[in-house]
Amino acid sequence: MKPQLKADLAMLLVTLFWGSSYLFMQMGLTDLQTFNFIALRFLLAFVLAGLFFRRRILRTHRKTLGKTFVLGTLLFGVFVTITTGLKTTTASQAGFLVSLTVIFVPFLSMLLRQIPPPRVFLGAFLALIGIGLLTLNSQLEISRGDLLCILGAVFYAIHIIVTGRWANQSDPLQLGVYQLGFTGLLGLLFSLALETPRLPVTPEAWFAVLMLGIFCSAVGFVVQTVAQQYTTPTHTALIFSMEPVLAVAIAFLVTGEMLSLRGYVGAALVLFSILIAEMDLGKWLRRKSSKKLAVTEKNVQA
Repeated sequence: MKPQLKADLAMLLVTLFWGSSYLFMQMGLTDLQTFNFIALRFLLAFVLAGLFFRRRILRTHRKTLGKTFVLGTLLFGVFVTITTGLKTTTASQAGFLVSLTVIFVPFLSMLLRQIPPPRVFLGAFLALIGIGLLTLNSQLEISRGDLLCILGAVFYAIHIIVTGRWANQSDPLQLGVYQLGFTGLLGLLFSLALETPRLPVTPEAWFAVLMLGIFCSAVGFVVQTVAQQYTTPTHTALIFSMEPVLAVAIAFLVTGEMLSLRGYVGAALVLFSILIAEMDLGKWLRRKSSKKLAVTEKNVQA
């Protein structure tokens, strides 16, 4: 099996984990408060990843730790908004709204004078329509939970941009592991200040914390870091665009959760907008055309 195919399959597995994370977050919130839940999830992930890669992370430079603190703070913002938002929205809607990260990244990159291609603007327009169909009620109001999930997508977009700028300056694995620790530490500090931190009581909450900590965080972030060395950014983005689809499928299979017909149309538009923004269709058509032309010329010469 080719290294890129292995990497793509590993990314697909990570996408499956992340697609299930919205359901697990809802399960954990029935027993734990927001910051307490985040602290348990990410501290568990940091301990597991840290033990597995202890030789790599012990040789971490002070500047790298400073960068991981910034990344951990951004990641903390991502999961505070999403976890809080899941209290008043569905796992299915959250999956699609958070996937808008793919649309926000190129627009925020404009602040760094990186102008996105025209297809991104078309994708953003379709995404805006999809969000409206997916979230607005009959009074044309958007729920607080949906708004928080969209804000989480903005935080995640900033996190991706900052990570991209620093990944070539530091050990990516060190960045990935230590950011988990800082995210968990911030969750613990906020929990101590605003909540009463404790361990889970119900089996469902324990299951949610273990699944999120082990598979969705420790395994997910580490596998992503390693696999991206063997696959392309385009492949990665297209595979990750399946996350909201998997979120809907898992929510339906486990809890029977369903969207309305208008919601499914909106979700389809959001997914379509992501594919348009990430796929350079013109380049793909040109490549297919050049291949056909080469085959034709070879046949003529023969």
